[in-house]
Amino acid sequence: MWPVVVLAVIQFGDGVLCVGPVRFVRECFEGVGFPRRWWWVTPPVKFAAAAGLVAGIWVPVLGAVTVWALVGYFVVAISTHVRARDFGRNLFLNAVGMLVVCVLVGLYSFVL
Repeated sequence: MWPVVVLAVIQFGDGVLCVGPVRFVRECFEGVGFPRRWWWVTPPVKFAAAAGLVAGIWVPVLGAVTVWALVGYFVVAISTHVRARDFGRNLFLNAVGMLVVCVLVGLYSFVL
């Protein structure tokens, strides 16, 4: 279950970065046109994902649902970047990179 723990730590860290948010997260939100009035939603979503992944160590179905929900989250994030024509680091390193990580964790930890 170590990949699940690593993904939970990443999600928790991402949640911390979204509080405020830090400059590169703010630029990402602005780059895709994410309304400022909704920025407050992202930290609780990230923290809930981290909690769901950790709880999934003891309740595997919860971990599986959480990791596949994250896959959906990053598919939506990628489509938002494409719609905004934001084809830089935020799309490829952050959104696509996290999608790949989530799919690999889901497959390794809950499918294979």
